[in-house]
Amino acid sequence: MSLRRGTAAALAAAIVALAAPAWAQGYHIGALLPNSGPMTQFGQLFSNGANLAADHINADKLLTKPFTINHEDSQGQPQAAVTAMNKLVRVNQEPMVLTAMSGISKAIAPIGEREKVVAINGGGVAPDLAKLGPYFFNVIPLVNYEVRALLPYLAKEKKVKRIAIVYVEDPLGEACLNELKENAPKSGIELVGAFSVPITSRQFAPIAAKVREVNPDAVYIAYFGQTMVQLIKQLRDAGVDKTFVSYSAFNDPDMMALPAGEGSIYSSQKMDWGSADPVTSRFVADFKKKYGKDPTFFNANYYNAVWVTAKAMASLEKKGQPINGETIRNELLAIKTFDAVGGKMEFQPYGTVILPMQINELTKGGTKILQ
Repeated sequence: MSLRRGTAAALAAAIVALAAPAWAQGYHIGALLPNSGPMTQFGQLFSNGANLAADHINADKLLTKPFTINHEDSQGQPQAAVTAMNKLVRVNQEPMVLTAMSGISKAIAPIGEREKVVAINGGGVAPDLAKLGPYFFNVIPLVNYEVRALLPYLAKEKKVKRIAIVYVEDPLGEACLNELKENAPKSGIELVGAFSVPITSRQFAPIAAKVREVNPDAVYIAYFGQTMVQLIKQLRDAGVDKTFVSYSAFNDPDMMALPAGEGSIYSSQKMDWGSADPVTSRFVADFKKKYGKDPTFFNANYYNAVWVTAKAMASLEKKGQPINGETIRNELLAIKTFDAVGGKMEFQPYGTVILPMQINELTKGGTKILQ
């Protein structure tokens, strides 16, 4: 009888231990990023930034216990992401999870809201990511702001009068199309063609023929990942010789290395890698030291996502408050403005951020700021 009681007590203790955050040895958050599949390179960009932030948090002893990130693979697929998200929040008891890509973010946001777990996106830019609930935050400007920043520049500086768009059939592509329809005429630019591409497509010669037929001054590309690189290459090979323009997805090492992409113009959040502000300069120096290359906007976004989360956790520690998804959410909104890579980051009530924008051009093997 005593053996049974002892076994039952041990089992109950194990269940309690599993059900509560394991803060005894250290703090941890989750990362749900594409570490396999067609978006693998982006997953590496995101992870590199996040992991450097963890290094800095521990080096600074920002928290009273060690800080780690538990990584799970979303595979770039919503269903796989849902499975991994459930593991992170129910088994690992993560109070915050990094996410990326619009479709995946929309799939996992309801889980975060139900479980009161913060999700922070630094890669997806579809406008409807601003409406995914009280526990969903973005540390990247959404694409509607990017399109609105780019159009006046194209009209004034590049004398673009006619524009076409090639867009992926998903919320991101449709958002870019809608923004062009609404805002291109305001800058004196006519939308002369809109050509959708199924997300599974890999052959783009028929699209190239349609683009050549409407003869635009510039072609807006609303795509992402390795398929975007193939799209650009195939359009050039098929005789599309107009300037490609896009959003921050063009800030991609593969795009920078692609001869067909040279001269392309894209919008992004403003980022001065030579800035003297201490957060940015430390990030740039240590990123180069750790990874042997220059950082990108995406590295910075995921660094910022982890950094501001740890700042909120440190504030909660000082106040003697518990650390969980609900308190982290409330503290992020209470602090509101953070010193981050690139300057001040200010959260808005719906989990978006206010950040200055810039216009860039892809050069041979790199990028330069135009405005």
